[in-house]
Amino acid sequence: MVRVEIYSSGWCPYCHRAKRLLKGRGVDYVEHDVDAVPGLRAEMVARSGGRRTVPQVFVGGVHVGGSDDLAALDRSGELDGLLEGGA
Repeated sequence: MVRVEIYSSGWCPYCHRAKRLLKGRGVDYVEHDVDAVPGLRAEMVARSGGRRTVPQVFVGGVHVGGSDDLAALDRSGELDGLLEGGA
């Protein structure tokens, strides 16, 4: 399975929802807390093409978007392919 990263904040309900979806699918992920580590929010904005809201999710280094985007990929079945390393 490819590396999954999520930029999040502890107070964000959308972050909790995205992490719950990943955990429910048995996906291990690396969490980057943008409130706890200086500079992570700027890194997230740069990697996501300017998006400033959390969460921002990356699968295999590819930006897939926020919580709603992740849920849509899951519903469509496209998330499975991304997690397996496909495009």
